[in-house]
Amino acid sequence: MTFINFNTRKSVQIWEGISGPVFHSEQATFGHFILEAGCDLPPHNHPHEQWTNLIEGEMEFTIGEEKQVMKAGMTAYVPSDTVHSGKAITRCKVIDCFIPVREDFKELENKT
Repeated sequence: MTFINFNTRKSVQIWEGISGPVFHSEQATFGHFILEAGCDLPPHNHPHEQWTNLIEGEMEFTIGEEKQVMKAGMTAYVPSDTVHSGKAITRCKVIDCFIPVREDFKELENKT
């Protein structure tokens, strides 16, 4: 599949307050997510490296010991197995890319 229309893909709830469509290639998972205002992402880590691109809104993002208030147009890179957390200050739209594929997100899709 060369072109993916995220507007027609089903939405998956990833965490409380975070949902959106995802797509998986052989190497990566790509998601278009909405974070509701006030949504907290508790500290966690995973074996995937993660790129979070903030398209709309404002959020506080912590990667390891570094904290940043992100605004639209900013990107955060989370290395593999690095503890990170966040809080949506306003309603946010993000595009996330995870490498390798998030098998847990595939399972969530199958349950939706």
